[in-house]
Amino acid sequence: MQTVRDYNPRLYYAKPDIWQQIGVAERGPKLYQALHQGFAYQVFDKLAALSSLDKKQLAAVCQLAPATLARRAKSGRFTQDESDRLYRFATVFAAASSLFGGDSAAIRSWLTQPVYGLGDQAPIEMLATSAESQAVLDLIGRLEHGVFN
Repeated sequence: MQTVRDYNPRLYYAKPDIWQQIGVAERGPKLYQALHQGFAYQVFDKLAALSSLDKKQLAAVCQLAPATLARRAKSGRFTQDESDRLYRFATVFAAASSLFGGDSAAIRSWLTQPVYGLGDQAPIEMLATSAESQAVLDLIGRLEHGVFN
C-alpha cells in the first residue's frame, strides 16, 4: 500500500526583469513620476552593467556629455529629458533581451552592429529620437513574430 506524501511546493524564483533590476517601473504612474523627478544616478550604473556597455558608450547612446554625467553623479539625479533618453535605451534593451532570450552576447552584438531592417544602422545609433526608438522596437516586434519585410 502506498502512502500519500505531503506536498511541499518549492518556492518559485523568477529572475527579476530588467525594470526590477534597474529600479524603475516599466509603465504607469510610478514611471511617469520617476521621469518627472528624474531617474536616480544608480539607474545609469545598473543599465551599463546589465547591457555590458561601458559607461562612456552608454552615455554617448543617451546623449550625455562627460561633464553632464559627472554633474549628475554628484547631484545623484538626472533631468527629465535625460531620464527619458535613459528610458528609451532601457525599453529597447528590454525588448532585445526578450528577443534573444537574455543572451548577453547576442543582445550586445545585435544592438551594436548594423541591421538591414534599420537601413544598415546599429540599433543603439537610433535612440536619439522617439521615432527612431519606435522603429527599433517595431523591428524587434516583427522579428519576434517572424515578419521580415
